[in-house]
Amino acid sequence: MVGANARPWASSNRDRYTYFAMAIKIGPQPAKRLRKKARQGMRGYPVGTIAFYGPDNRRASKAAVSCIQAEGAEPELRRWFSETADVRADETILAEIAAFLKQSSAHSVAMADGIIGCPHEEGVDYPMGEPCPHCPYWKGRDRWTGELDPA
Repeated sequence: MVGANARPWASSNRDRYTYFAMAIKIGPQPAKRLRKKARQGMRGYPVGTIAFYGPDNRRASKAAVSCIQAEGAEPELRRWFSETADVRADETILAEIAAFLKQSSAHSVAMADGIIGCPHEEGVDYPMGEPCPHCPYWKGRDRWTGELDPA
């Protein structure tokens, strides 16, 4: 557990996800605060996750954020949407995400580096096993690398 005066420094995890301790102060620059904390390491449960989704690889129209209280527990999921702006640059949405994670007492957060897929949900917005009809960019594309799958 991280104490109020603890100084958790960078961890060795430089994978696809970035973890950060949740001593987040919600202030005038939530994006800067989230990025600053993004390199401080896994600190245990509760764990928050942040994922961004968009119709292509340039604009994130959806942010999905969850908090998992303990290993094996069901996550509490919240979503934010924007029809026109990039949710990664929307200070109001970022402040709400930081507030949600602070309210959930998240000790660690895993955050994907970029946009990891279509904002529409398979089986909800379009049939299972089919590509999204609204996001042709993601058809046949690997969500983690952004490269077209060889077919």
